[in-house]
Amino acid sequence: MTKQYTDKVLLLGVDGLDPTLTRKFVDMGLLPNIKKYIDNGAQKRDLKLLCTPPTITPPLWTTLATGALPVTHGITCFWRQDPVRLDTAGYNLDSRLCQAEPLWNATAESGLKTLVWHWPGSSWPPTSDSPNLHVVDGTQPAMVNSGVAKVEGEKMVLAKDTLKTVQFKPAATTNTGAGCVIEDIPEADDTFDTNSILGGEGGMSMTNIILKQSDGEDGVEDVAIDLCNSPIKDAVDWADAPKDAKEFYVVTSNGLVRRPCLILKNDEGKYDRIAYYHSKKDTEPIVVLKKDDYTVGIVDEMLYKDQNVMANRNMLLMDVAEDGSMVRLWMSKAFDIAHDTLFHPRSLYKEVIENVGYIPPNPTFGGKDLEIVNRVMLPTWEAACQWQAKAINRLISVNHYDVVFSHIHNVDANGHMFWYYGKNRPVMNRMEEKGYQEAIKEVYLQTDRYLGEFLHYLDEGWTVMIFSDHGLLTPEEEEKPLIGDAFGCNVVVMQELGFTVLKKDENGNNLKEIDWEKTRAVATRGGQIYINLKGKYPTGIVEPADKYELEREIIDALYGYRLNGKRVISVAMRNKDAVNLGTGGEQCGDILYWLEEGVNRLHGDALPEVNGYEDTCVTPIFIAAGKGLKKGYDCQRIIRQADMAPTIAHMLGIRMPKQCEGAVIYQILEDFMD
Repeated sequence: MTKQYTDKVLLLGVDGLDPTLTRKFVDMGLLPNIKKYIDNGAQKRDLKLLCTPPTITPPLWTTLATGALPVTHGITCFWRQDPVRLDTAGYNLDSRLCQAEPLWNATAESGLKTLVWHWPGSSWPPTSDSPNLHVVDGTQPAMVNSGVAKVEGEKMVLAKDTLKTVQFKPAATTNTGAGCVIEDIPEADDTFDTNSILGGEGGMSMTNIILKQSDGEDGVEDVAIDLCNSPIKDAVDWADAPKDAKEFYVVTSNGLVRRPCLILKNDEGKYDRIAYYHSKKDTEPIVVLKKDDYTVGIVDEMLYKDQNVMANRNMLLMDVAEDGSMVRLWMSKAFDIAHDTLFHPRSLYKEVIENVGYIPPNPTFGGKDLEIVNRVMLPTWEAACQWQAKAINRLISVNHYDVVFSHIHNVDANGHMFWYYGKNRPVMNRMEEKGYQEAIKEVYLQTDRYLGEFLHYLDEGWTVMIFSDHGLLTPEEEEKPLIGDAFGCNVVVMQELGFTVLKKDENGNNLKEIDWEKTRAVATRGGQIYINLKGKYPTGIVEPADKYELEREIIDALYGYRLNGKRVISVAMRNKDAVNLGTGGEQCGDILYWLEEGVNRLHGDALPEVNGYEDTCVTPIFIAAGKGLKKGYDCQRIIRQADMAPTIAHMLGIRMPKQCEGAVIYQILEDFMD
């Protein structure tokens, strides 16, 4: 009979948590809670966990859940290649696409009450009908409900007594980082908005031709935000406005509603706060905001898709002039407070919001402005971390779970916004390396506080494991090659090499449309190249007999390609050879490739062991402590993500997930003799 090492397991997944930075900050004495886990646990001294490429969210969280490699479970990128159109890909965060059983099905069906919380790797919809299985979201990585509950985006409001009219620009894209001080709101442009394809409404597939960095992953930084400008005037026609109050308007509901606001004086006669109202007829405001008081859970009625929806958001009064002549106000996204469709059973939603509070929206704007990073992004994620810790603890106490799978996205989300600026860049005069390095450190301090909320489970006899899908880079080089971007069809390098051809307009300029009659191969998704094969695709022009030699030609050309005199491709191989790395197979291209260290993006385009500036790396992290494990043990074995599921199953004394390929990490178990 299999020995049972533990009967309670808590898995704390932190997307993007980097073992090198963590080890550095622990040794500096900055992460006391993580240090307690390490001192009481068993892991490698460098805290590293080996993963299988690509180093991107859905495949790795799926491997962590199933113990199967991407070639087996079939989730090989953020996107899934369209079987007919080579320039089109479908969304991959869907459990019905996974070909391997997750561990949570095995735990639930073995009689263990199991919670799966916002796990962005084949967790939604639930794939077991066991009443022991509870699942919350998993349709996107950002924040619980962020893919379905958003009724309005983030908003920057500028009110001044010199402005003449109320102006509103929904979803304005600005790369200046100064959305809060734009006095002449720009006209709309046709900039590709990467956020529209990150699992939001209508974001289940994409056809995206990447001709410049901002067309793809880097476009995440240029987040669209609502801009609202309003004149400040004396308060008139109010039911109950204090003497000397001034008024301005905030435009909400995507331009359909105006909310009146009062600027109010303090006892010293200085304007220092605003009151946000539903209408001038009301005698009580929805909320009163003082400068720098970050306020969460503000509920307001929104008009969304011709319906009245109650939604919650956070707000920060960033500035108010003492003479009442200027106001700067930031408003978070607004989330529908009744959206319980991604909670299984739905009663979990009611339990959380009634006892913990409404789901806090995640921030996505401002990475290029250090002020916004420190005053908006970090506090917003702090609120999200606190809410999630309270929510999980609440559900454990009420539902008495035996096993909890959880994920939080604060590190990765902040990383996509400003990790790049952790090194001074000549392209932006406002970049301050030291300030951004401090902000990166603060994200780790924030994560330490979050993980500290679960330390008590060690004293209560639980086994606790902390891990990530990947780490995050601050890139060394200023310029990246236009290949390897997971969020579209990478044309430029393949065009230069002669394999992909674009159609031209009447003036001979490139169109964002592939000329399939002349295109032999395309690079699309993360590190995948597909041959435009005759008989396989409607556009096919390459004879099957020529495929093998064309693959050789492409691989040779990739290795020969130079950017600023340097090779950019680290490894390129045929699909059949990629199986040796745990990837490849039917859900991958004919050729797989990874970029050379130094020219990488944040993550996803390189092999897992690449390093970046200031001790950043793409490698994931692993820490394990508690019941059944050695204490303060430095494990010498290489630990792999595929080993997580079988180790947990072994410790619980239950069956393995059906397609599991990993091995039990015996060396960290309390009774294993070195």
